Amino acid sequence: MKVLSINLGTQKTLLYRGKTVKTGIFKTPVEGPQTVTLEGFIGDHQADLKHHGGADKAIYVYDQINLAYWAHQRGESDYPPGHLGENLTVMGMGDEAVHLGDIFAIGTAEVQVTQPRVPCFKLGVKLEDPKFVGVFLRSGRTGFYLRVLKEGSISAGDKIVKRLSHPAPISILEAMKCLIPSPDQRPMIERVLANEALSLAWRLDLQNRLSS
Repeated sequence: MKVLSINLGTQKTLLYRGKTVKTGIFKTPVEGPQTVTLEGFIGDHQADLKHHGGADKAIYVYDQINLAYWAHQRGESDYPPGHLGENLTVMGMGDEAVHLGDIFAIGTAEVQVTQPRVPCFKLGVKLEDPKFVGVFLRSGRTGFYLRVLKEGSISAGDKIVKRLSHPAPISILEAMKCLIPSPDQRPMIERVLANEALSLAWRLDLQNRLSS
């Protein structure tokens, strides 16, 4: 497992369906060591802090294999690092291999997996395809968020070392079943809610789903 690129972005304002929309989804690679705090990378910006960023979603991670997959699916030659809004473009961290609560060392930082990415309409705005949001959600290729347990410095090329495997493993791929209606949706929601590393936002959302 390895960091291929660190991607940061500033807040932009777009025109969408006659309205202005602020977004931080446009990320581009940066060079050199980057400092990561409990709130994420210094110099990275989000527009909607209710749904993006914060301590539980400080870093968004996406595997290069998935970038290549989407480029192929959409008939494009290549998707560069940061194209889907990820802070870290990595290798060796597919959604089926990463689990809620896993802890990793990256550079001098230590991080923990907290939830899958749940795409919002701004991903469709970025790719100029509103239908892509639903396709992405159901694909099993959403990537995941990290909380920062130990602040530090991360560089492109850094190895990603697993420090702790969660004792009750639920992969990111499995966890997304919480959002997709199926016979095993409720049992999966209950399993995910039992995971102490789960982000507060997902915990509240899944609790609401159970009650309704």
